[in-house]
Amino acid sequence: MEGRLFTFLGAIGGHSQEWITLSHYALVLVILFLVVNAATRKMTLVPTGAQNMMEAFIGGIIAMGADTMGEKNARTYLPLIGSFALVIFLSNIMGVIPGFESPTANINFTLALALIIFTYYNYVGIKLNGVINYFKHFMGPMPILAPLMFPIEIISHLSRIISLSFRLFGSIRGDDMFLMVLLMLVPWLLPLPGFFLLAAFGLLQAFIFSILSYVYIAGSVMMAEEEH
Repeated sequence: MEGRLFTFLGAIGGHSQEWITLSHYALVLVILFLVVNAATRKMTLVPTGAQNMMEAFIGGIIAMGADTMGEKNARTYLPLIGSFALVIFLSNIMGVIPGFESPTANINFTLALALIIFTYYNYVGIKLNGVINYFKHFMGPMPILAPLMFPIEIISHLSRIISLSFRLFGSIRGDDMFLMVLLMLVPWLLPLPGFFLLAAFGLLQAFIFSILSYVYIAGSVMMAEEEH
């Protein structure tokens, strides 16, 4: 527990990194299930409460994707991107609450999220274009440039894994360290402005991860549309 904030779940199952991450992730999923259940239990034409909140969220995700790949494609990939946005946002906010920790402060967790997006957008690209046509786009506009462009494109795509995972991990880990120092220096009521700032950063990081995921998927989807 050295160098770590106290966590309620850590007091139950120990403060190993694996338990802290998995238990808080499970808690995020439970909260997400309860919110979605509350939003869909009694749906009305004039939304209120949780339904209104979720409809606004869905509309925002679609609008964000529509700027990248069009509204039709944005709705197609809404379940994936929306799920990631909710999980990441709740995971980020979890660490702002004293006694809890963000699953996204663990590099293994953010790396797993990045690998899912990387695997999925490449799968979509191959499915829509075929293996040959998909990797043909990696070779540049002219055959003479292929020996140079292909390795550059491969490195560029692999770097997206690092970009997605380390950006999210670094930001949330930094927020947790800032919160740790803040709580050691001042009483619990005084750092409230800091809590709001960290919550805003958590929302921002969820937005960045989501829109980059849309952009990467759009590259595969629009590649197929360009052929037609």
